[in-house]
Amino acid sequence: MILDTLDNAARYETLNSRFAKTFAWLRKFDGTQELGRHDIDGDHCFALVQTYETKPMEKAKFEAHRKYIDVQFIYCGRETILWAPLTAMKEETLAYDEAKEAALWKLIPDVTPLHMSGGHFAILYPQDAHAPCIEWEKPEQVLKVVIKVAVE
Repeated sequence: MILDTLDNAARYETLNSRFAKTFAWLRKFDGTQELGRHDIDGDHCFALVQTYETKPMEKAKFEAHRKYIDVQFIYCGRETILWAPLTAMKEETLAYDEAKEAALWKLIPDVTPLHMSGGHFAILYPQDAHAPCIEWEKPEQVLKVVIKVAVE
């Protein structure tokens, strides 16, 4: 897991052959793009533009993916993403579903909260269980881009 700001994204572009395209796309994002999917490199790298209101901690579920790395970028608003190593997950609520490209687990007590606001991104690898969209102090409307980058 990596947490940083878009200003520092160039430091991470060599970690995956598609990260340079990922961060170039995010640098051009201005909040006027339509909600939904935007192809960057077909199914190898695509952006999901979304808006929502953050939810209370008690509604959180951990998720993890196998085929994609998540690059979650907050354009505006604030949220908390809970992080824990995948090996710490105890009670599965949804077995890995290939169509959803995710498995889900109940919250565990030992988590690391990632407090994110406009300009912050988190890179979440398949070994990083994460519970996104959580309130940071209060409910808030968020405009976020999740870029799905195929695992190499």
